[in-house]
Amino acid sequence: MTGGATGIGAAVALALAKSGASVIVNHLYKPAEAGEIVTAIEKLGSKALAIECDVSSHSAVSEMISQALEKFNHIDILVNCAGVTSDGVIWKMSESAWDDVIAVNLKGCFNLINAVSPSMRKQKSGKIVNISSINGLRGKFGQANYAASKAGIIGLTKSVARELGASNINVNVVAPGMILTDMMANLPEEIRQKALDETALGRLGEPKDVAEVVLFLCSEQARHITGEVIKVDGGQYM
Repeated sequence: MTGGATGIGAAVALALAKSGASVIVNHLYKPAEAGEIVTAIEKLGSKALAIECDVSSHSAVSEMISQALEKFNHIDILVNCAGVTSDGVIWKMSESAWDDVIAVNLKGCFNLINAVSPSMRKQKSGKIVNISSINGLRGKFGQANYAASKAGIIGLTKSVARELGASNINVNVVAPGMILTDMMANLPEEIRQKALDETALGRLGEPKDVAEVVLFLCSEQARHITGEVIKVDGGQYM
């Protein structure tokens, strides 16, 4: 579970734990928050381990997966939720702002899938869920880097779903709209209101709304779903 210390990632980690899964809580520079999630998971009766790892580093991810396999012997589920933003219009966007977002959001997904797929293929089973965004489907003013990374996740997912399907591995995308997380809390009120006005349901989502869909995709009820993009946006983009 990458990005599992806060926001959507934390909600997914807890939802998986409630279903009985043991959880690796990946984080970067958030040891206190990750520790709280681990404690909460253990109180639910499941096992958990927090691992600090920069998902944009291929070698660091390989080491994290080695630790996970040593701890739990197998990996049945991978949820790629780690993500960053560095907004700006394209004519003012720095190269580092582009590179940093692509490295975490898109390369991070590649690194994790690349690292877990050998063991999943060997065991002939697995569930992979990648968190994208509706902005990866429609684009967003001031977010060329973020939208490109999230669109890339969708293309990556569809390709990997084809490659891993023969090994009974399901690979899907969840694309949230605006979700009420700490990352969103710092947005100007007019941006939040615009997102609210776009929704059909007249409300913004909560992390648990995304977590429930991820949980479904990781279950046997979704055994015949792969390569799909499921929006969780209250009708914000349709």
